Amino acid sequence: MAAGGAADGDQRWLVECLTATLDTARDVRAFAEESLRQASLLPGYGAALTKVTINKEIPFGLRQLAAVLLKQFIKQHWQEDEDNFVPPVVSASEKVVIRQLLLTSLDDSHGKIRTAISMAVAAIGQQDWPEDWPELLPLLLKLISDQNNGNGVRGALRCLALLSDDLDDTCVPKLVPELFPSLYRIISSPHLYENSLRAKAVAIVHSCISMLGSMSGVYKRDTASLMSSMLDPLIEQFSLILNSPVQSQNPDDWSMQMEVLKCLLQLVQNFPRLPEAKISAILPSLWQTFVSSFKIYHLSSIQGSEELDSVDYDSDGSERSLESFEIQLFELWTTIVGNSRLAKVIGGNIKELAYYTIAFQQITEEQVQSWSRDANHYVADEDDITYSCRVSGSLLLEEIVTAYEDYGINSILEASKMRFHESQESKQAGSADWWRLHEASLFALGSLSEQLCEAQDYGFAKYNVRDLLEQMLTDIMVTGVHQYPFLHARAFSIVAKFSSVISKEVSEQYLSYAARAIASDVPPPVKVGACRALAQLLPESNQDLIQPNVMGILSSLVDLLRQASDETLHLVLETLQSAIKSGGEQSSLIEPIISPIILDVWAQHIADPFISIDAIEVLEAIKNAPGCLQPLVSRILPTIGSILGKPKIQSDGLVAGSLDLLTMVLKNAPTVVVKAVFDTCFVSTVQIVLESEDHGEMQNATECLAAFMSGGRQELLVWSGEQGRTLKMLLDAASRLLDPALESSVSLFVGSFVLQLILQMPSHLSPYIPDLIAAIVRRMQTSSIAGLKSSLIVIIARLVHLSVPNVDQFINLLLSIPAQGYDNSLVYIMSVWSQLQGEIQGAYQIKVTTTALALLISTRHPELSKIEVQGHLIKTSTGITTRSKARVAPDQWTKIPLPAKIFSLLADTLAEIQEQIGGGSDDECEEDSDWEELQNGNTIADDIIYSASVPSNANPSVEHLNAMAKVFDEDEDGSYDDDLTKNDPLSEVKLADFLTNIFTNLWENDRPLFDYLCQGLSDSQRSAVEKVLRK
Repeated sequence: MAAGGAADGDQRWLVECLTATLDTARDVRAFAEESLRQASLLPGYGAALTKVTINKEIPFGLRQLAAVLLKQFIKQHWQEDEDNFVPPVVSASEKVVIRQLLLTSLDDSHGKIRTAISMAVAAIGQQDWPEDWPELLPLLLKLISDQNNGNGVRGALRCLALLSDDLDDTCVPKLVPELFPSLYRIISSPHLYENSLRAKAVAIVHSCISMLGSMSGVYKRDTASLMSSMLDPLIEQFSLILNSPVQSQNPDDWSMQMEVLKCLLQLVQNFPRLPEAKISAILPSLWQTFVSSFKIYHLSSIQGSEELDSVDYDSDGSERSLESFEIQLFELWTTIVGNSRLAKVIGGNIKELAYYTIAFQQITEEQVQSWSRDANHYVADEDDITYSCRVSGSLLLEEIVTAYEDYGINSILEASKMRFHESQESKQAGSADWWRLHEASLFALGSLSEQLCEAQDYGFAKYNVRDLLEQMLTDIMVTGVHQYPFLHARAFSIVAKFSSVISKEVSEQYLSYAARAIASDVPPPVKVGACRALAQLLPESNQDLIQPNVMGILSSLVDLLRQASDETLHLVLETLQSAIKSGGEQSSLIEPIISPIILDVWAQHIADPFISIDAIEVLEAIKNAPGCLQPLVSRILPTIGSILGKPKIQSDGLVAGSLDLLTMVLKNAPTVVVKAVFDTCFVSTVQIVLESEDHGEMQNATECLAAFMSGGRQELLVWSGEQGRTLKMLLDAASRLLDPALESSVSLFVGSFVLQLILQMPSHLSPYIPDLIAAIVRRMQTSSIAGLKSSLIVIIARLVHLSVPNVDQFINLLLSIPAQGYDNSLVYIMSVWSQLQGEIQGAYQIKVTTTALALLISTRHPELSKIEVQGHLIKTSTGITTRSKARVAPDQWTKIPLPAKIFSLLADTLAEIQEQIGGGSDDECEEDSDWEELQNGNTIADDIIYSASVPSNANPSVEHLNAMAKVFDEDEDGSYDDDLTKNDPLSEVKLADFLTNIFTNLWENDRPLFDYLCQGLSDSQRSAVEKVLRK
């Protein structure tokens, strides 16, 4: 393409080239495409493409092709600092030509060309407006205001809609006063503008409201003024739009009303303190939309009428479904209910809102067909949070309970009862769809199971939850399972969720029914529901009732396992685990059948962490069942041994998975089993740590070695026969895992491994402690993972305890060990430890590190006070800290002496314990002068040793353990780390008592130091210390 050729000549050449790209001959097409590529690098190409795009004399197809290339050209060549930029950049003079040509053609008569031009204008506007293209908005506003140029209005609105997402807080205050009158005129003139145009105008209003909402925190007065000028006329128009009944055969109505709902959502979310009267004025119309849209939704979606289309597509090709419209409605209602001021306005209509919500939650015909064809789809939709009216309705009901508490619960229960009775009336009238309302009522209650169970327990509910549920469940038992599979499936799910509420009689009925269902020829959703019920009910039920049926249940579940797909496999495995745990001694009879099948499932799904973990949990249940351990281990060991013996030839994931399985076998196993596993697999496991390059294998092997030591203890060292061989292998493994050149993630579990070395073999490890500390320091200095550093800090802390009563000597040892970039290891370790202490997780880990810090400060070692560590953050600037600000001025911290930092960390832990378990709460009302009295040296009571958390009439050990579990979020069922450390005497330390003694002894024996350290405490920290001192 000649750079200096005439414009008409450029167009002719370009049209010929575009025509050639459509030629049937491949070589002609290829030559034309290459010519266009070369031309795109020359000046004038963009202007020529623009001229072809806007030239109405050129065939439509070529104009459209030119428009596509123009959009690509703008994306690649317009702005140099864009990610997609391809040299050369468009010259300033050519940009001016392109912008002028496009603006004059926004009113093109052809809709697709007009859309393409609008998109090109918007793409340029996002880069050039307002600095380099100030005339853009005035011209768009002029086009919008010209009622005689409908195409111009369409093009300008389209362009504004694309630009509106990029509006910022500098242009919106200036733009809104000029733009709003034109938009309002379009919105309020249905006789002049079609619904699609009006919907686009509302969409632009939505973008403006969104931006004003984001500005409201900083520019509160300005945004309030702008909103007040818009609000009254907008609410009036929004009411009129929403007041029109939703008609399924006119999807344009949905799009306009959808945009109105989005605007209202932004108003309620971003301007929560708008006068209630403003929003209240629109509530009747909103209710009208809610009710009228349900009628159409019921016909088109729930009943699946073939005469009504429930899906349509807008001009962008985006799907517009009635369900998405209803979800938007639910989101708005949920936000209104969540607004405390508006919640009061609609409080009298909550029962009606719940009543219609339950109706919306009915299973649609499309869901019936889909779930009937594929049980996997049913399980996936039940387990995953998907966008649907059922899920959105549940979110609204949850918000109602949160906002209205007992009143909300009673309203929902009454609404459910009404819908249930309606379903029964429909059933008696012969309706084939009666079951849908029954199922929806149960589904709604099931989504609130936690709240309803609590209400039943504490008597908050006006209506008896148990009576309502049992009536619903009992009626289902006499209906046909093949005729109403989803109703029966829901019943099982409800029984599982409300097992603590419903009577023993009903639970046992459904337990027996579930046991029959999994063994019968019933639809897959029913078997899914039966599995859910069994998984929940079996552990809770009377063993005398279960035992006669457990073999049948296990056999049926094994059959289901053989048929299960990936989606249903998890559920069947979970149910099987419950059945095995409930089977008692009978489980041993079926172990020869179950174990090989589960091992096969595990092997087939080794690459799927969820399924393989489920399978291992089932095997663990078998292991723990009476009489099953020995046969299971005998079955597993030969295969696992051969896999670990030749790890390099195994398929991906098999070695790591085998180590995971082996760790489970070792967990809490008797010594004879640990010895058997040791003889077969120990050497191979160590070799994997020493030689493997696979991260998963090394991590799992590390955990497995920790389990070996936890189970074998010191006896492990003599099992190999050769003196010192086992210890050397363990130390070699530790050395590899602490190698500073190793990637940090590989060493993630080295903390648990080394901790077991310390706990199980302290005397044998003693000579190697200096080398071990040096390796830990090197590993910490090369690691960027805070979790790894924290686990290694726990090791150092445990070594502090190991050195008692000679903690001073341990400090001297750290002083003698070098650390790169620091005076010694003590300075480095304490710098990191003092920063990360607050991030350390786990009850045991927090207990070990906190008490170790207390032991260190109690030594009053002179070297501690010479170390300065990170103190408090220095606030260097106001406003939001952006990434660019952070680069220019990174965070700065004060430096404080290490003893002061330790003292504040100990006070933090004490304050947290007091907050969580109420220690000293009876003194919270006392005046701060009490602290001053202590500072001035006033005497305190003789019984200064005070347990901050143990009532006098309680069992101290149990109470403290419970309290610590709450404070440090310990898992209810414990973790594997807990099993590894449960025999450590430090697990029994009562942290609150320990800290109380530390503070008290320091206060009594070294008042000057105590007073000095207290100077750096915050008010909350001081208060915590004060409470334990004055007891």
